[in-house]
Amino acid sequence: MKRLIGFSVSVLYLALAGCGEESDELPVDGRDFDGVEYSEPAPYTGKVIDGYLNNARVWLDMDGDSQFTPGPLVIELDNGAEVTLASGEPTAMSGTGGRFTIDISELVLPPSVGPDLDPRDYPLHAVALPGKTLEETRNGEVPVASAYLMSAPPGVRNITPLTTLARYRGVVGLGSFLETPSGVAASLADLNLVRDYILAQDDRSHAYARALARFMASQIPDAYNDLLAAENSDGTERFLSREAAFLLGVSLIQNAADVIAVVDTAAQGDFANVDADALTLPEVDVELSDPVLLTGQKVYAEPSSQDTLPANRSGLQISAELAFDYSESGRLLSVSANGCLSPSMPELARLIGVNGYMANLHTQWLPSAALSEQSRLNFDEDGTDERLIFDWDSRRAYFETSTTCHQYRGISAGSTELGGNPEVTYSWTKDSGELAELVAEYGTGKTRTLVPDMANSSSVFPGYRLSEQGSEVEAVTFAVGISNCTPQEDAVDANQVVTGVQPYQFSGYDPQPEGFTDTVLEFDRREFSGPEQPDLRLLRYGFLDPDRLGLDRVTGDGSFEWVMNYPTAGGPGFVAEQPNLIRDAYMTRYSAGGDCGREFEGIPSSAYARVEYSYQRLSEYLVELLE
Repeated sequence: MKRLIGFSVSVLYLALAGCGEESDELPVDGRDFDGVEYSEPAPYTGKVIDGYLNNARVWLDMDGDSQFTPGPLVIELDNGAEVTLASGEPTAMSGTGGRFTIDISELVLPPSVGPDLDPRDYPLHAVALPGKTLEETRNGEVPVASAYLMSAPPGVRNITPLTTLARYRGVVGLGSFLETPSGVAASLADLNLVRDYILAQDDRSHAYARALARFMASQIPDAYNDLLAAENSDGTERFLSREAAFLLGVSLIQNAADVIAVVDTAAQGDFANVDADALTLPEVDVELSDPVLLTGQKVYAEPSSQDTLPANRSGLQISAELAFDYSESGRLLSVSANGCLSPSMPELARLIGVNGYMANLHTQWLPSAALSEQSRLNFDEDGTDERLIFDWDSRRAYFETSTTCHQYRGISAGSTELGGNPEVTYSWTKDSGELAELVAEYGTGKTRTLVPDMANSSSVFPGYRLSEQGSEVEAVTFAVGISNCTPQEDAVDANQVVTGVQPYQFSGYDPQPEGFTDTVLEFDRREFSGPEQPDLRLLRYGFLDPDRLGLDRVTGDGSFEWVMNYPTAGGPGFVAEQPNLIRDAYMTRYSAGGDCGREFEGIPSSAYARVEYSYQRLSEYLVELLE
């Protein structure tokens, strides 16, 4: 009696073969189907298509990392048993007509071990090798110029740019791969995304696929392309991480509508004559390391049981919520606030120093808070009240407000609606790639200029000089670098310990308050994730801001400090490769620091404000945008 391979087939993939007949024929839409019973497993066959691609590497991605995995590969079955595939993931090279045949004999298991591994449970992947993979065109076989990676949903045996789009839509939860992708383009209506569009003579799908292939190739890292182009490469080389391959798929979803729109414009209904190589497609960088990025802040600066600040720590209510928006490259595009922002020129200077790539700051976005009572009033109303927008190509940033939060600084909203002329325009110049000057132009005609002073500075807290209308009003300078110390005996096991100090001079606002003395930055410089990491956790810094005393409820002498807290190493919220991400911060009255080596006092009893940070992986953030 013939034995059935242990396939679990959903209705989604069901197609009928003739009763009692064996067949390797694929349905026109590329989905797998149930053959009849057979004694030996039939080879797993399919096609690789942009045009038909000859000599492309194809494999079953059984471990889900989107790269070919050589043997021995251990697969755990549902029953807990482990199976070792000596040859690794089943693989083959495509031939004429893009056809490939994969040997799946190693997927047949002894009954005592468990059911046979079903190839239709795993997605197929294919990589086009630059200079080696040949695309079959009307003018003959043409070598592929650049590498690109394609895949197909499990059970689909045509591998095309369109099946790649369909698969990743399913992976991120945007619907079945057989459904027309909503929001991509009206042009995708009535298209079958998983079929052989060349065999079906579907010129529209073919034009879309060729353009999408070019877009995917543009995002492959140069080093990966060079590796695959090398004379001895056969496409089995591993380069992309699981996260990097996923980010490439997410980027395909995000940009498919723009790519398809370019094709539609060029075609004007005649898709057969679209020259995909001549199209001007979107150029989109993707940060494939998948960094953790600051995506939100909650600012608590509204006293609940008194009329003045500082207030009891537990008595602070939320007064603003900030959202940070990014490109696929991890570059900050804007900061939006429900409630009020408090833009900081020194912090903007830090961000400009890394060209807007927030992850390169290590310590991302030092805290700030608008203490005006108007922030809470605006927060209670829905919508965005303030916004900071970056135009990196033009070296400009624009601050817009519809509030009265900043009138004490001479910033008045031009309207109760955002848009129109910004209230503050920031512009900057660079010298040899380094920030030379940052200028803020206010709607009132006032200007402020920040010039970096990098002598003895760290990247976490660099020095600067700030002038207004040509006269210096504020400066932070360092005479020496950071001095290190060892933890005191009773602080060795503490979460935060002062193990680095750096005295600094805060100039301006004379006469300065009597208590504003002995200014020093305090750091925790211990190794949290390996000696190669730039572990420089800023714990505390003091500053003067006498303008804040213009707010009725703010008490004190105009001297303040921020104290920062970080996740416990290895605990919730800790990111091993980015150990300097702030968990929360408190704005308090300034007080002189204590001994180096002591446990850091990070939770004050009272504060002007508390800022809570929230972070996401870039991939998580981008997927949420799709939803």
